[in-house]
Amino acid sequence: MNVQEYMQSLGRDARAASRHIARATTNAKNAALLAIYHALEANQADVLAANAKDMANGQANGLDAALLDRLELTPSRFAGMLEGLQQVIALTDPVGVITDLAYRPSGIQVGKMRVPLGVIGIIYESRPNVTLEAAALCLKSGNSTILRGGSEAIHSNQAIALCIQQGLTAANLPATAVQVVGTTDRAAVGELITMPDFVDVIVPRGGKSLIARVS
Repeated sequence: MNVQEYMQSLGRDARAASRHIARATTNAKNAALLAIYHALEANQADVLAANAKDMANGQANGLDAALLDRLELTPSRFAGMLEGLQQVIALTDPVGVITDLAYRPSGIQVGKMRVPLGVIGIIYESRPNVTLEAAALCLKSGNSTILRGGSEAIHSNQAIALCIQQGLTAANLPATAVQVVGTTDRAAVGELITMPDFVDVIVPRGGKSLIARVS
């Protein structure tokens, strides 16, 4: 399977999963997030081992100290990730919230309702904790997501994604609601930002060149 076929496959799965996530109740979404929390707790050693592999590869490839610092997951940073997940669970569900209600001259009452966007593609670098943060916020707001992290964090991101998918499955929600791109091929980014049939929104979290490319 080439990169285009692979990304199209991710897109199809994300689109199908988005329909389930959009209909999920607040309780169902929170149950999934709590199951993800427990999966991460249970697999902390595996996630940190995957991160150690990324750190070793980064040092071998000459990553500078600042990049290595952003890449590293220490036990305290892992605890911070779990704390952040608890904060997302505690957030009010934004889906269905109605604002700006007003009566029109005809007597009809009009307002704005918050609804899920669908499939969100997120492109980011280095920090593995972004994988969990982005996934949790997308799930809480009823969206599925395709995450493309930096190649230097591939093992960390895959390990975190496995825990996320375990939690989704335990909560009877589709595991494909959160997918981490499993290839480091740069062509994957080009495919992700040009799949309007499958991806509704792209969020670039990086430097000016990435933002310019997405724009």
